[in-house]
Amino acid sequence: MVGIPNDMLYTLSNSVQAAEKWVSKNISSHVSSGGVDIRYIAVGNESFLSTYNCTFESTTLPALQNIQSALIKSGLGNQVKVTVPMNADVYLSASDKPSDGDFRPDIHDLMLQIVKFLSQNNAPFIVNIYPFISLYSDANFPVDFAFFNGFQTPINDNGRIYDNVLDANHDTLVWALQKNGFGNLPIIVGEIGWPTDGDHNANIQYAQRFNQGFILIDEDSKSIQPGNFERHWGIFYYDGKPKYLLNLGTRTNGLVGASGVAYLPKKWCVLKPSANLNSDQVAPSVSYACQSADCTSLGYGTSCRGLDIRGNLSYAFYSYYQVNDQIDSACKFPGLSVVTDNDPSTPNCKFIIMIQTDSAYYFRNWRTIWSLPIMIFVFLFPNIM
Repeated sequence: MVGIPNDMLYTLSNSVQAAEKWVSKNISSHVSSGGVDIRYIAVGNESFLSTYNCTFESTTLPALQNIQSALIKSGLGNQVKVTVPMNADVYLSASDKPSDGDFRPDIHDLMLQIVKFLSQNNAPFIVNIYPFISLYSDANFPVDFAFFNGFQTPINDNGRIYDNVLDANHDTLVWALQKNGFGNLPIIVGEIGWPTDGDHNANIQYAQRFNQGFILIDEDSKSIQPGNFERHWGIFYYDGKPKYLLNLGTRTNGLVGASGVAYLPKKWCVLKPSANLNSDQVAPSVSYACQSADCTSLGYGTSCRGLDIRGNLSYAFYSYYQVNDQIDSACKFPGLSVVTDNDPSTPNCKFIIMIQTDSAYYFRNWRTIWSLPIMIFVFLFPNIM
């Protein structure tokens, strides 16, 4: 991506020739066979920040259009896409719920013009989302909501739970686009991070907490659309141990795992040896366990693909038991489960003990079990049905 600074928007918006000259110098001369792989041009950056006092509102779209025309003239209109990286406050919600998202009233019409232009030219919507800014701008903003360690009072938006502001902010944009007829427009998060100085919340500890939560740890609660792999991008396991050797340029011996990690006792909730697989309790039990915990290591092509049906059921119960801190009530699947101190792991499928936490975040009342769907069960255990 090549960027155009905001102070050039006025010139580029008023002169097609200036746009053509800029494209020739900064794009065309570098894009050739074996040349630089330039895919996007960022026309300005966060030009609609309220602190700019509308300075760039009249020049951003014309500059965008002129750069696009210059690309087409140079034969690069299909190869290089123009877009405008937006600040995350160009949209908002009338409530705390992302589903109430829409573009800011003062720039609503302008945003629709830009979004329509992006859609017509197959360009993405780029947004810079900084949870730190939410904390910086609002003295009453809950600190933990800016991170990814779980928030005690998450937002419930018609059944969709948001326990961090990044997800909530992103989905507010999704709803804003959908509400205005552009639900298929691709979204790219262009910038994200946490500062280490300049404010009492800008420090190394918070920066490490944010970046580690964002990119380095497996996301065991992330949506599994489009696939189960979505929860396994991290280069560390949940307990801070590296998955594989990886040198980030600072150490010759690769990643360094967490030390002093406190684990729960070596206990597992598994399927009773005497359990009847034909019991009408099996389907709702495994569906409840997998929906409330993480069964993404089961299924075709996964690390636990070699387990038989009984092993799959044991893994589901084990996962639910561990994420609920091994509390007794988390291994009470009617007539099916039992706690054991014998490790049920196989060479390829590890039943890993959970680390100690302050609370059992995932636990839900057992009485809700009958209201849950059994799609997970049917997918993982088709031979029982």
